[in-house]
Amino acid sequence: MQLGTRWAVGSAAPASLPEVVGIAVSTVEEELIATDVETTGWRWTLTWLEGKPVIELDDGTVIRYNPDEDSATITQPIEHEPDEFDEES
Repeated sequence: MQLGTRWAVGSAAPASLPEVVGIAVSTVEEELIATDVETTGWRWTLTWLEGKPVIELDDGTVIRYNPDEDSATITQPIEHEPDEFDEES
């Protein structure tokens, strides 16, 4: 059994992660910095699903490891524009 963990954005990812997953974490963090997103207090959550790491950021971004291809998939939440309502008097 592998235990998960949490760590702050900008801190080192756990050494137990496959290298490609660590690169994916760094890529997401670099994109956040490039777009000036305020990440103070944000944390990553690592869980293990069937022996594979699944990492979720507080904003809903998820990174999954694909061991057959030694790759990582990054899924980012879709941002929705607020609905516009016509106000009638």
